[in-house]
Amino acid sequence: MPRPARTLFPQTQRRAEALGERLRLARLRRRMSLAELAARVDVSRDTVSRLERGELRTSLAVLVRVLGVLGLEEDLDLIARDDELGRRLQDVHQPRPRRRSPHKTAADE
Repeated sequence: MPRPARTLFPQTQRRAEALGERLRLARLRRRMSLAELAARVDVSRDTVSRLERGELRTSLAVLVRVLGVLGLEEDLDLIARDDELGRRLQDVHQPRPRRRSPHKTAADE
């Protein structure tokens, strides 16, 4: 029995569909059929088709292999590359440097 589909936030679903469309266009620009890509990735045509439709039930391993076959494996390095929010949160939790007393001078120490 297949697992029930989990509902995605609409924005996440749109992004998944946009990714699938970009993958489809990359495949077509290379004049590669769905069947050929599936054979080279070693998955079924249905799996590649689901990925191109933006269905997120496809494994990350399949996505990585598809990117590799399309010559786009370096795009993986772009995922979560600039974690601006994480860096800001990290900075908030850094200990603050201790300030010297304004009345002490180097000679007093």
